[in-house]
Amino acid sequence: METMFAQDIEDLKNLYSFSKEELDILERVDKAADEIALPEFENYLNRKVNMAGVQIAKKHGILGLPVKKEYGGLGANALVTALAKERLGQVGLSFSSFYNVHVFLTQLALQRWGNDYQKEKYLKPASKGDIIMAFGLTEPDAGSDPSAMQTTYEKRGDKFVLNGSKYLITNGSIANNEIIFAKSKENKGEISAFIIDTKSNGFSVSMQLKEKIGLFASDTSMLDFKGLEVPKEDVLGEIGKGMHVAYSSLMNGRMGVASASVGVIEDCLNAVLSRAKERVQFGKQIGKHQLIQKHIVKIAQNLEMARWPTYFAAIRKIAYEKDPDNKDLEREIDKRTALAKKIASYSAWDSADHAVQVFGGFGYSLFSPVGRHYCDTRVTRLYEGSDEIMELKIAAHLLGDDFKAFN
Repeated sequence: METMFAQDIEDLKNLYSFSKEELDILERVDKAADEIALPEFENYLNRKVNMAGVQIAKKHGILGLPVKKEYGGLGANALVTALAKERLGQVGLSFSSFYNVHVFLTQLALQRWGNDYQKEKYLKPASKGDIIMAFGLTEPDAGSDPSAMQTTYEKRGDKFVLNGSKYLITNGSIANNEIIFAKSKENKGEISAFIIDTKSNGFSVSMQLKEKIGLFASDTSMLDFKGLEVPKEDVLGEIGKGMHVAYSSLMNGRMGVASASVGVIEDCLNAVLSRAKERVQFGKQIGKHQLIQKHIVKIAQNLEMARWPTYFAAIRKIAYEKDPDNKDLEREIDKRTALAKKIASYSAWDSADHAVQVFGGFGYSLFSPVGRHYCDTRVTRLYEGSDEIMELKIAAHLLGDDFKAFN
């Protein structure tokens, strides 16, 4: 295992007792990450989606990590899953973003809100990697405010008909099935969640976003729905209760982003330590220059700041997973995942910036790991809830609901 990843597990043994099965799962993830690293790098440079990484993850059986065994998963709890996501984050955020959507946003939503039919039809094959999932909430004019969405649905007989579009959808053009959110045409403000088949008439990918700042090995697309028919059996949760699905999914997604961000910081620290010892300038290793040491210390500081809010949120989330209807626990986890996501994502972006300085000119290249991290980490401060939304959410938890700055 990567030195820092292994050390994280050792440190956590003081707080949590890992079973042999859990350590075996983490060993499996570690081996998969080693294999995913090369195609992640090659596809990143070629601006191609890393489908090879998906097949490697499928081969190692890690595409349903937190899903219960009865639905084809490994049954890993929130802490083990967070550590696994951390290891994948070391490899790069393109595959990590695929994984976050396929597992954290969709599979956990299906497990929490899906009925037996939906779990059999979608969750089982998704956890085995036989189908790919996506999650469609964001629209061109509805990001942080989902109530502004323009995608609509209306009931026609025993089906629902969707019209509208979704924007910046990870896995959007490669997914077999997607959880899509839409607003009722009849009952204004009522939002529902639907599981759609991308082979259905009325579904199209209108654009694949290629000109991104980063995440070049991840698929990001704009989707259109024109008279897309969805059977009533594919309503996820209850009609009109779609935001319950969305909010729980985003909470899981924030946990995933935080964990992957910790992995990015670890990779940045590993990279600058090697660079500082190997590169010579002005007659000595650059690690002997005090200003270089300052950058390294800042990255190490960021790592400690990011690790513990993330780990503690995961540990507390274990209790919530056992009692998901406990509203007090839900509020606590909502706050803790927001804190973890805010701290870890910003720390990852800042660490990548410092790492580029240590690398110098080579750091300003996508051939360097820190250059790729620098491009990728900017989006972690936006997706699954922007910095600003996280701050408002945390403040509302601290001050009370009377101080909510947004609904």
